[in-house]
Amino acid sequence: MTAPRRAAGAVIVRRDGGEPRYLLLRAYRYWDFPKGGIAPGEEPLQAAEREVEEETTLTGLRFSWGEVYRETPPYAGHKIARYYLAEPGTGEVRLPVSPELGRPEHHEFRWLPYAVARPLLGERVQAILDWADALVRSDVVRGES
Repeated sequence: MTAPRRAAGAVIVRRDGGEPRYLLLRAYRYWDFPKGGIAPGEEPLQAAEREVEEETTLTGLRFSWGEVYRETPPYAGHKIARYYLAEPGTGEVRLPVSPELGRPEHHEFRWLPYAVARPLLGERVQAILDWADALVRSDVVRGES
């Protein structure tokens, strides 16, 4: 049996005092959260931070919920993606040119409320959004926004 390939990323949420908004990235017709492969010797959380910066230019993520994560079931050649939940740190989202591709990895980004974001995502990633939104809303209920 082939060992699964590992990827890591983050669900980035902006809590502006109103409805939480999630950062979604689009590559062709597929929407997802920032993520990418874990380099040899790299910890998954480090990989998630690096991938978010590479794909969005956001740095200094705040992991307000700690290092909690949710993983997808295996997909696309036995890949498993681990997602953390974070708030944006510094900078504005930009889609920089990937040195490997010679163009940005993604075509578009959007900050979307849960109800708008969920139908854009595939089933595998919808489960990640559901998990993240439940955590975010549990904080809002306790007044920790």
